Amino acid sequence: MAVLPVNDSASLDDDGHPKRTGTFWTASAHIITTVIGSGVLSLAWAIAQLGWIVGPSVMLLFAFIGYYTSCLLADCYRSGDPLNGKRNHTYMHAVRSLLGEAHMVACGVMQNINLIGITIGYTIASSISMMAIKRSNCFHSSGGKNPCHISSNPFMVSFGVVEIILSQIPNFDQIWWLSTLAAIMSFTYSFIGLSLGIAKVAESGRFKGTISGVSVGTISKTEKKLRSFQALGDIAFAYSFAIVLIEIQDTIKCPPSEAKTMKKATTFSIILTTLFYLLCGCMGYAAFGNNAPGNLLTGFGFYNPFWLIDIANVAIVVHLVGAYQVLSQPIFAFVEKKAAQAWPDSPFINKDYKLSISSSRLYNINLFRLFWRTLFVCFTTTIAMLIPFFNDIVGIIGALQFWPLTVYFPIQMYIVQKKIPQWSVKWICVQTMSVGCLLVSLAAAVGSISGVMLDLKVYKPFKTMY
Repeated sequence: MAVLPVNDSASLDDDGHPKRTGTFWTASAHIITTVIGSGVLSLAWAIAQLGWIVGPSVMLLFAFIGYYTSCLLADCYRSGDPLNGKRNHTYMHAVRSLLGEAHMVACGVMQNINLIGITIGYTIASSISMMAIKRSNCFHSSGGKNPCHISSNPFMVSFGVVEIILSQIPNFDQIWWLSTLAAIMSFTYSFIGLSLGIAKVAESGRFKGTISGVSVGTISKTEKKLRSFQALGDIAFAYSFAIVLIEIQDTIKCPPSEAKTMKKATTFSIILTTLFYLLCGCMGYAAFGNNAPGNLLTGFGFYNPFWLIDIANVAIVVHLVGAYQVLSQPIFAFVEKKAAQAWPDSPFINKDYKLSISSSRLYNINLFRLFWRTLFVCFTTTIAMLIPFFNDIVGIIGALQFWPLTVYFPIQMYIVQKKIPQWSVKWICVQTMSVGCLLVSLAAAVGSISGVMLDLKVYKPFKTMY
């Protein structure tokens, strides 16, 4: 006999949802898990394209823009009153509430494309780290005689299998433990990468690199421009958490107001991650100079201490497992909500079946959730195997999401929410910033797409070897 849930208002929030339990610390963990992702590994390469002055300056600029627009977005979680106004549970809900249906459709398309793209990028990055472990151990066991070329496909499939299992966690609020673990792992490999960079600089006795980065002559003038544009996309990708900020904010308990807690979490997280980015990116560039690799930890190659690099790569894989879930949850929720609205009487979509895990614990299995989320993971894994170009994919994703989702929509929603007068000083300033960021996004997209086109000239589907 089924037991009906008790309608206890004390256990519900003002919107009828179960009481939210998120705090400053859980929100910070979600943000750090999302921000310090595979993007940190490409920052040394990005700085190498831009040089010692422009590279770090661009990182600080993107950090400020990400912080500023995230604070604007946090104010849009509730429409009207910041304590009692109507909640916007997702980024798309906030856009619809403040900007209308047409903007919501455009936002939804861009948000979901970018989230899918990021999960593909994380699948590629995790396979690179797993291969680095395998090749490192192979190289050392053979005494350096075996080049240890291996395919990335089995590692992507392994990552996909793990994600299929974890994707059955029903919602965002229940993956806080995974975000916490992933955040710890992100600091682990960042510290290791930083330490290895410092050690390599100490070994050579000097900081490598130049003021202008990779010089014309080493590469053509056109390639220099395209690489610089791609570097902008890589750095933009490193701050790509605005697309799930509202979803993270929707897990926070109130009082105090969710916006107040979210702004504190955003400030803390961006300061911490920017410090790590500068340290890891700059020390990586100082260690390798203009030859900095696209993936920092794999760039240390097969050098000792290889066991420490193996630990770092394990930490990357664990972190990306968690980050994949944080970024895919909004897609899962969107599709499942639409399906439930379209077929409210379908038991396949709406009925939960209880699965006994142990004598004292039951787990709810939903057949549609099982089917749809498995299909999604299979799709992203297959695409990752088709186009396993880490640096270029990172750049394209960064370019696509940076202006519309990190800058344009937050600014437009804030203008409507706060009723900023047109042509006022504040209106002109934020719109000027928006136009500038649009130009940066377009340039980054051009550079990254050209990189993919070059990769495709020598690429055979499903046969990538490292």
